[in-house]
Amino acid sequence: MQVVCNTSPILNLAIIGSLGLLKEQFGIIHVPKAVLDELRVQEDRPGSKIIRKAIDDGWIVVATVENTGMTEVLRSELDGGESEAIALAFERHAELVLLDERDARRVAARLNMKTTGVLGILLKAHRMQRIPSLSEALRDLKMKAGFHLSDEIVADLLRAE
Repeated sequence: MQVVCNTSPILNLAIIGSLGLLKEQFGIIHVPKAVLDELRVQEDRPGSKIIRKAIDDGWIVVATVENTGMTEVLRSELDGGESEAIALAFERHAELVLLDERDARRVAARLNMKTTGVLGILLKAHRMQRIPSLSEALRDLKMKAGFHLSDEIVADLLRAE
């Protein structure tokens, strides 16, 4: 399965100690250079060490976007990482693009791309019994990673588990 990922799922899962869920669920993850730049893996930041290890281990792979024209058009609506992630997914006919931001998901949907994000990854991991508690994972996501989650979204996810 060809999967392309934006910054947010990688960074947030790394911060809460769950980056390995990406490898478990999808195998190799492709990221464009702009995402690598946004991750700032050479800095000593939360999650950086584990992200560097995933890159070194070869299951997070940095790829070059060939369709720079598409990237430039997308930048009128999205940031650099989102633009390149969607362009890379489009040109590689990726089966899935991992995005958290609403605007990026909207653009991907217009291009008939299948998406999921960190919440979908955590929910799937919980259903597969790969994490002990969805509520703890969501709390960590909110408290450690600063991921914005409304009480309504948390309640919906906990009902769905």
